Amino acid sequence: MDDRTILVWFRNDLRIHDNEILLRAVERSQRIVPVYCFDPRHFTHTKYGTRKTGVLRAAFLRENVLALQQTLRQLGGDLIIDYGHPEELLPQIAEKYQVDEVYHHREVAYEETYISGLVEEALWKMQINLRHFIGHTLYHKEDLPFPIRDIPDAFAVFKKKTERESSIRPQLGTPDTIRVPEGMDSGKAPELMELGFDKSEIAQVSNLKFPGGEAIALDQMHAFLYDHTHEEYTELSPYIAVGALSPNTFYHATKEAENTVLDKKRGEQIILKLLWRDYYRFMFKKHGNRFFQLGGLTGTPPEIAPDEDRLFDLWKRANTGNPIVDRAVQQLNETGYIPHYQRVIVASYLIHELKVNWLKGAAWFEEKLIDYGPANNYGSWAHLAGVGSSIKDNKPADLKKLTAQFYPKEAVELG
Repeated sequence: MDDRTILVWFRNDLRIHDNEILLRAVERSQRIVPVYCFDPRHFTHTKYGTRKTGVLRAAFLRENVLALQQTLRQLGGDLIIDYGHPEELLPQIAEKYQVDEVYHHREVAYEETYISGLVEEALWKMQINLRHFIGHTLYHKEDLPFPIRDIPDAFAVFKKKTERESSIRPQLGTPDTIRVPEGMDSGKAPELMELGFDKSEIAQVSNLKFPGGEAIALDQMHAFLYDHTHEEYTELSPYIAVGALSPNTFYHATKEAENTVLDKKRGEQIILKLLWRDYYRFMFKKHGNRFFQLGGLTGTPPEIAPDEDRLFDLWKRANTGNPIVDRAVQQLNETGYIPHYQRVIVASYLIHELKVNWLKGAAWFEEKLIDYGPANNYGSWAHLAGVGSSIKDNKPADLKKLTAQFYPKEAVELG
């Protein structure tokens, strides 16, 4: 083993299992410097007046970061937690601990890749390499049967060709021990008030139903697959979003459960949702910033109501007069979570009934959902708005049909 020091920059990969940047750094160096940065840019406001990260997601993220720190300590290591811009903090830490190289997982959305670019530029001035790894998808980019620029925009074509011609890699191992520089200062996670939340907002954290941490995530996955205490995949999606649970691990656990207690059809539905998640990430890599434009990939914006600001305000305050929509939005606002079918209902209602700019709804989800991810969130909203990828696969949600399926009594009342 080389007498080298590698800095491991954690972002949305808050786990030690199936984590290539951590495993490779441990294998290739004498010591590692694990770091997580709370970036103040993630806690500002959007042009729509929404927060980029709401208090519930901030609290959940904080719990997962602290849980990762404890896990690393149990293996003999630690995690430096700091608040500030990574392009400023990481070079300082690299200089302090004489780091030879920095490892991180590559992201796909504009803001995340922009920050990576700033970090890479700052490290390059110090003659330190920022090495990129791919670790957020079920299928590895290098194993796809087509280059990113040629990925089919139709999900059905993407799915068929990928499943037929690609394979999912086995899980990576977990380090037995972590070696960090002697006397490494672990810093301190910022409190929610330091991240810009007031006391009334922080009081909402008591509504958070998802405890953070990799150990919790793996237990929840086992319960979902074997105990049938969970019916919705989205109950695991918060852990996948922050990287406390690897999509690869979830896939292999699902396939193993299919050999014993898991219904094969249910297993197929789990894998289908993981594949949709992959698809949106690859679409973001292919099309970039177009997913943040009103006209999306089509260039033709959907119809917008002249009083959309008023209508959007009613929707986000759960005051539209539609009891099904209002109840779901209220649950979202209070807990940071609603199941997938409710997301489809409230999003479709905003887009097609109220005729409000879908980007505003996506921004509201960005603030509120604890399982928010740029590609999945904005990709899904664009899809429902009819301006995203896989247009041929997209049929506008039939709100009456969805209402009748999930809310039969209300369906009769609403006609």
